Amino acid sequence: MDAVFISTLVSFGVIFVAELGDKSQLMAMTFATRFRIWPVLIGITIATAIVHLISVGIGYGLGVALPTGWINLVAAIAFIGFGFWTLRGDELTDDEAAKANRTAKSAIIAVGTAFFLAELGDKTMLATITLATDHGWFGTWLGSTLGMVAADALAIVIGRALGKRLPEKAIAYGAATLFFVFGIWLGIEAVAELT
Repeated sequence: MDAVFISTLVSFGVIFVAELGDKSQLMAMTFATRFRIWPVLIGITIATAIVHLISVGIGYGLGVALPTGWINLVAAIAFIGFGFWTLRGDELTDDEAAKANRTAKSAIIAVGTAFFLAELGDKTMLATITLATDHGWFGTWLGSTLGMVAADALAIVIGRALGKRLPEKAIAYGAATLFFVFGIWLGIEAVAELT
């Protein structure tokens, strides 16, 4: 199978899972109550594409410079950390929502700016950096961008349909479990390469 296709698929899956229950989903739902859905999705897509391009640049550079055994070990620890981060939860504070709403001259600019700032240093950015150390930059960028946009689009649709009746704990537990599985898998690969 083509390496770009595989890295796109892996990145899509990891970032989609990472985004479940993240504050970015809460932001997407909030913006969708104020603006039409398409401008919200365009703003999310632009911001995500830029942040993840920066992420894969950092991750790909590290991947070239460091041996893969150590990269996999750090990635394993990172993914297990992402699992605990997901269990801890992520909330959109009233202050964050107010800041995003004050800067709105148009829906796309407001959403894009808010998402860009919210994603800097977020677990999806860190997961994208981690993925890019071991996979090609283009597939990782494409998959991570599509995975985040798909997760946020799902949040908008479900949020509008179901309101507050979403099983947040079940989503968090499922996402955390997948992070733990990815972390254990990478840890086993790291130990095999380092021994």
